Amino acid sequence: MTVTFRVPEELSARVPAEVRAPGGDRDAVRLLVSRGVEVSHLAFAELPSLLRAGDVLVVNTSPTLAAAVDGRIGDARVVVHFSTRGDDGRWAVELREPDGRGTTRVRAGTRAGTGVRLAGGARLGIEEPLSPGASRLWWARVSRDVPGLLREHGRPIRYAYTERDQPLSAYQTVFALPARDGSGSAEMPSAGRPFTARTVTELVSRGVQFAPVRLDTGVASAEAHEPPYPERFAVPEASARVIGAVRAGGGRVIAVGTTAVRALESAAGPDGAVRARAGWTDLVVTPERGVRVVDGLLTGLHEPEASHLLMLEAVAGREAVARATRRRCAGGTCGTSSGTCTCCCRADPAREISSPSALRQQHAVRSEGVRCEAAHRAHITYEAE
Repeated sequence: MTVTFRVPEELSARVPAEVRAPGGDRDAVRLLVSRGVEVSHLAFAELPSLLRAGDVLVVNTSPTLAAAVDGRIGDARVVVHFSTRGDDGRWAVELREPDGRGTTRVRAGTRAGTGVRLAGGARLGIEEPLSPGASRLWWARVSRDVPGLLREHGRPIRYAYTERDQPLSAYQTVFALPARDGSGSAEMPSAGRPFTARTVTELVSRGVQFAPVRLDTGVASAEAHEPPYPERFAVPEASARVIGAVRAGGGRVIAVGTTAVRALESAAGPDGAVRARAGWTDLVVTPERGVRVVDGLLTGLHEPEASHLLMLEAVAGREAVARATRRRCAGGTCGTSSGTCTCCCRADPAREISSPSALRQQHAVRSEGVRCEAAHRAHITYEAE
């Protein structure tokens, strides 16, 4: 059983930090730091002081696409969310309809053979469900190149918790690198959003390394809590070597975002060794599966009951996740991709926690009056001011 909670609507960050405070920057958010039973608040700009020389941050370089395009089915207005490009040139898409508030809701009744007239005159044809029995995401063919269509007529996907549309630049992280083929993520790898050039420079000056990976995120469901669909990823040879050297030297491997965890763990062998790999991953990291290489995770606080919470529990433990969530909500601070993030790190990377049985054994040990599970994890949440 995973942690369940409800985030009051007033605690959702509806605009980015730099918009809430004119003249501010993306790092104008707070860190909620939990070490064992102690919880304290810091500024996100203080993140470098929590890391040490020899650690490595694994970052997702996938750029965010303007993945929402207006269209029509007959006389009805629809919005097409482009999720994932397939190997055969088709795209996985979700058909939605305007909800009258500037956002969209799921459109019922999508079926094979449905045709959509897109902005700019392109045509889209629905062919088959993404997976047997699925009703939300469908494979579709488009009459023109989709990256060009998105550049000319697309806009970032917007969900109901946001106050207004934001430019595509607001959805790009400092780590984003454009791809030659125009591919990218349907939704921002949001854990990297608070990083600025200043933060990165300070981390590098302290001896913290960066290892880029790529995972192109698909469309998450704003209404249903589904396991993630297969996504395209790549772990370069250079990053695999850096991560291996950090582990051999006793440093910590900290993933910036659940997407980085999914890519990294998909490239890790049973022994925790990371090798260069590219392709598709359907890996779902759970407490039962555990993590093989990741010592820490910096991630947004996801929707209640979302499958990503299972990944957070696999890294931090259920009690740590529950404690940080209670503290965050009680403190009246913000959630969503513009507001909240959680980082969980082992204090002693030499002590590997690779299985639920090992977690239970460590949980039973006490060190200076603090549970070993908590002592070996630092739980950090950044929150909007």
